[in-house]
Amino acid sequence: MSTITAQGEKTLVLASGRAHPELAKEIAKELDLELLPTSAYDFANGEIYVRFEESVRGTDAFVIQAHPAPINEWLMEHLIMVDTMKRASAKRITVVAPFYPYARQDKKHRGREPISARLVADLYKTAGADRLISVDLHTAQIQGFFDGPVDHLMAIPLLADYIRTRVDLDNVTVVSPDTGRVRVAEQWAERLGGAPLAFVHKSRNVNVPNQAVSKTVVGQIEGRDCVLIDDMIDTGGTIAGAVQVLKNAGARDVIIASTHAVFSDPAPRRLAESGAREVVVTNTLPIPPEKQFPQLTVLSIAPLIARAIREVFEDGSVTSLFDGRS
Repeated sequence: MSTITAQGEKTLVLASGRAHPELAKEIAKELDLELLPTSAYDFANGEIYVRFEESVRGTDAFVIQAHPAPINEWLMEHLIMVDTMKRASAKRITVVAPFYPYARQDKKHRGREPISARLVADLYKTAGADRLISVDLHTAQIQGFFDGPVDHLMAIPLLADYIRTRVDLDNVTVVSPDTGRVRVAEQWAERLGGAPLAFVHKSRNVNVPNQAVSKTVVGQIEGRDCVLIDDMIDTGGTIAGAVQVLKNAGARDVIIASTHAVFSDPAPRRLAESGAREVVVTNTLPIPPEKQFPQLTVLSIAPLIARAIREVFEDGSVTSLFDGRS
């Protein structure tokens, strides 16, 4: 079946874009339903066409799209799908964007710069979205950019539960790649039994994208197993440099844990050669075979997203997925 009907004839439909169909199918399987049949293709000049093959009138519609490269194409397809839902009279439309596009552009570093993360939120709202679900936003403030409810899911429980099986909990240190993610590192430390914290000091030239220099580590990491955390890995330069800093400071072992595997070239090579024992990520973005390497472990985010969709549909508590309380 391609719908779920709740008490009072409330109906859930799940539609997916073309960027990451594997994740959408996993989510649908978790919900025990089928994806909404959809026709989508590109015209010769690159214009995108979308049509849903079944009625969505009066439904609670969840529109899933991943945003790998080329990100602008998939974002445009997502917006068109939301607009299609609105014009087909869906009662409520929820955007499901596991990796929020343009999340790094969440503030102005210098004059005459855009705040593109806010622009994306406005585009979703204008297209017809009533609600937004995303995983590990680059900064929590992005929740305030969207004029409506935002369910900010966290991959920390999924990643940390796996990491617990891969390290000696009596000899582990959680390492933030910069001072900006220390609060997240504290949540990690709590999950790993009160592990001590460290962070890598780095410098970045705001005029040069995708380039940061890791300089030194602050905290006790000599002889310890280090879990190096981040929300995303793009070209891998920052995280690979941080691994080297930790190794030079005497770390016994390093495991990298990150939610979003953007993996722009040359990230796979850098990570494979970084000296990290393992790189653990989720499948919020597709990772084609050519971007995989021996140290890579991919955990599925589908069960978490499916549970959040069910809670939203049934007017339950998404917060309860993380702290056990409604």
